[in-house]
Amino acid sequence: MRAVRVHDYGGPEVMRLEDVPRPEPGEGQALLRLAVSGVNFIDIYQRLGQYKTPLPFTAGNEGAGEVVAIGSGVSEVRVGDRVAYANIIGSYAEYALVPASRLVVLPEGVDYRLAAATMLQGMTAHYLSHSTYPLKPGDACLVHAAAGGVGQLLVQMAKHRGARVLATAGTEEKVALARALGADEAINYTKQDFVEAAKRFSDGTGLQVVYDSVGRDTFDRSLDCLAARGYMVLFGQASGPVPPISPQLLNAKGSLFLTRPTLGNYVASRQELVWRASTVLEWVTSGAVKVDIGAELPLAEAPEAHRRLAARQTTGKVLLAI
Repeated sequence: MRAVRVHDYGGPEVMRLEDVPRPEPGEGQALLRLAVSGVNFIDIYQRLGQYKTPLPFTAGNEGAGEVVAIGSGVSEVRVGDRVAYANIIGSYAEYALVPASRLVVLPEGVDYRLAAATMLQGMTAHYLSHSTYPLKPGDACLVHAAAGGVGQLLVQMAKHRGARVLATAGTEEKVALARALGADEAINYTKQDFVEAAKRFSDGTGLQVVYDSVGRDTFDRSLDCLAARGYMVLFGQASGPVPPISPQLLNAKGSLFLTRPTLGNYVASRQELVWRASTVLEWVTSGAVKVDIGAELPLAEAPEAHRRLAARQTTGKVLLAI
């Protein structure tokens, strides 16, 4: 089978399409013939070595396809099931071995492209808005990178929770997209100061929560957007990792809360995984939440997909067709 392999940490060029043996499922595993893989920032962090992953590895953490074989002891899926998964490495390939307990059977009306565009980023937006800081009607929140894959979904879910949303994006086109998705206010962070915008948006009191996937470039000023006892939710580092800070800073800025969540801790049990995934897929199927597939490239162009995502040249979801 063909797979995109990483033998050394580095730029997009370290990913190479290779022929590797097709695996066989062991106990508790299912073998999938993948149709589509999602592309996410975690893939970039792993390729760079920012998230240490044993070398060599097959890239990718999200996919959708058909179960073609199962190992012993598998009861969650059957051969022929249409399934999707997230947070398991190895999806930039024609076949993938996945623990059956981490697979979600797709409902009617959700095709492979939509599933691969929804699982990781959709569940991320869900846990951020429903669990990390459960938004309440009237809460004011800031969503950075609102035109990206998670950002678009998070804006919509925040509005469903009754929150007021201030969104940031890097171009006028992306700002317009954030507004179209329901943001109460959206600004171009290259032209406007988002701290000043947050103060105006909250009538000077500050926001209840900032959702920040950008990291180094926005973190310090994001703290200045918060009300006393507000939540700083740092869930990515698209601009680079945030340097160490003193806990005393959180005291000085208003007894703030700081968390660095990751999806794995919010789908730790199969029950929670199925609940989150099913909820998001139901919203997507009904049209309550819209998923934007911004780019779809062939598997061989995985390096180009990474270049576009890292350069913020995309909106919505980036997919690899297999």
